[in-house]
Amino acid sequence: MPRSSPGAKLAWAGLARRLQRRWYAERPAPLVLLPLAGAFGVLTALRRVAFGRGWLRSHRLPVPVVVVGNITVGGTGKTPLVIWLARWLIAQGRRPGILTRGYGGHGEVAQVPPDGDPARCGDEPLLLARRTGVPVFTGRDRVAAGRALLAAHPATDMLLTDDGLQHLRLARDLEIVVLDTARGQGNGALLPAGPLREGPWRLETVGALVLNGEAAISPAAGGIPRFRMRLEGSTFLHLRDPGKRAAPGALAGPDLHAVAGIGNPERFFAHLSALGLRFTAHSFPDHHRFTAADLDFGQSARLVMTEKDAIKCGRFAADNWWYLPVQAQVDDGLGEWVLRSTKRT
Repeated sequence: MPRSSPGAKLAWAGLARRLQRRWYAERPAPLVLLPLAGAFGVLTALRRVAFGRGWLRSHRLPVPVVVVGNITVGGTGKTPLVIWLARWLIAQGRRPGILTRGYGGHGEVAQVPPDGDPARCGDEPLLLARRTGVPVFTGRDRVAAGRALLAAHPATDMLLTDDGLQHLRLARDLEIVVLDTARGQGNGALLPAGPLREGPWRLETVGALVLNGEAAISPAAGGIPRFRMRLEGSTFLHLRDPGKRAAPGALAGPDLHAVAGIGNPERFFAHLSALGLRFTAHSFPDHHRFTAADLDFGQSARLVMTEKDAIKCGRFAADNWWYLPVQAQVDDGLGEWVLRSTKRT
């Protein structure tokens, strides 16, 4: 089958963005898609039953496995939380490794070098490798990726998975679900009528909930602990020379353009607005493979983007392009709770 043309991919991406806006608007799920959502729910339930009864096998690795995932499509803040948790574990003398599917790469099991090619490794795996310094392995088969990581780095004593809540072949010691408090669960419907990969009941089965945003934390049903997280960052770095830094005020002015090719571009744009910047926003599909032509907004234009997008744009960056790194700020106690919850007897 021939590969889709770039134009066709952008058309599909535009349709997906319109559908996502519908999911998160205060409108009921599209009736025409409800039968497909019902079929999706049945298939998901049957798969979970098959694993629960042993018809399909889950594989347990020799070190604790912590899954950081969500029940919705799109970005909720999983990757920044994995980075925070990896760094926290390192500070405690632990040696974590990270597993990820490697969306945007080729899907084979491989270690991600910090200086790797994003077209081959994927944008998020490269971000994880650069920001944590720990072994990062990609692969659609996370069991195989975990075994390969442990074989190559036998001192690893814990595995963190960026996403993978629904990848039931990999047995896990702990599940952490990240919730976006601004968007919530949208219209509450399963794919494709809504944004849910699994029903809200799934939140009652996980180890902990991490709420990304400013919403207050209420006691969790069933005693499931909740932790607050927020993303912070106010210093821009130059794409060509990350040693050059700029405060928001230095970038303020006319002809400023903001680019985001992430799961939830509106969060990035809201962050920029909170820093006092006024700009023209440009949303691209998550994991979009940028070209220079995508970002040609005129010679006088200045450009700001996310760190994940900067990974893919550094090789053709102009002198007036900047990116904004963000860091997760997480409630004290999450790290200690993870260690307690993953202690094997």
